[in-house]
Amino acid sequence: MKFRARITSKSFLELFIQVSGTVARLTKVCVLRMCPDSLCFCPTGLLGEGQLWGEVRRGVFRHFCMEGVSEEFNEIYLELKSEHLARVVRNAGSASSLKLQLTNKRRPCLTVVVELASCPGHTRAVVHDLPVKVLPRRWWKEYTEPRVRASDVSVYLPALKTLKNMVERMANMGDRVLVEANLNGRMNLSVETDVVTIKSYFKNLGNPPKAVLGVTQGEDLENMVQVRVDNRKLLLFFEGQQINPTMALCNILSNTLLHLVLVHDDISLQYFIPAS
Repeated sequence: MKFRARITSKSFLELFIQVSGTVARLTKVCVLRMCPDSLCFCPTGLLGEGQLWGEVRRGVFRHFCMEGVSEEFNEIYLELKSEHLARVVRNAGSASSLKLQLTNKRRPCLTVVVELASCPGHTRAVVHDLPVKVLPRRWWKEYTEPRVRASDVSVYLPALKTLKNMVERMANMGDRVLVEANLNGRMNLSVETDVVTIKSYFKNLGNPPKAVLGVTQGEDLENMVQVRVDNRKLLLFFEGQQINPTMALCNILSNTLLHLVLVHDDISLQYFIPAS
């Protein structure tokens, strides 16, 4: 097994720092799935918990070389503490490059090399060896990308900062928040107690073209699809995410699942929150 990758672009380096920080805020332990065309952060949460799936595609890296366990199973799965990785790359904001390499230093490690410019024409390298656990192939099926059926409604999210503020206020009022959306670009958030009901309305958000194309003739676009989720899990996502996405989606499976998707260039984050 071999893995080596290097990031030299300043913008991609900042994105990788943000993704690593987001993963660390949402899960203590993560599994890095190394494929020929991407590096994935896989969920390790239990069934019923919110789960994160992050993907950093090959285009982010200046160099990307990997050889899996075999030609047939050309992948590598590494388990590590997400905070360790986030802490190391957090200091790479002013670096000229960031290298990742699978090494064996008495035990398997993900070696992270941060190259810093010390003076014109010279660099110094800061090397971190992060202990990892190489997962055997019989465990791989536990860390595949979560598969869900087609959503009942998909809508673009409003400004994430606005949403975060709304969810924070609602978290102080109740344990569960009702998320509603329709195929006419509307989305509502609400929380209800014995004393008070708070509801926020968003309109003209727009829907992805695929969602609109799937509408059957005669279907009411104003019909709201809803799911009620744990407010703490939803707030955890908005507090944890650090990237500034170019596209943010809310997918709802009626009374079953809230699926949030953030995309920025060659990086994507998905968060799955089951109904409660």
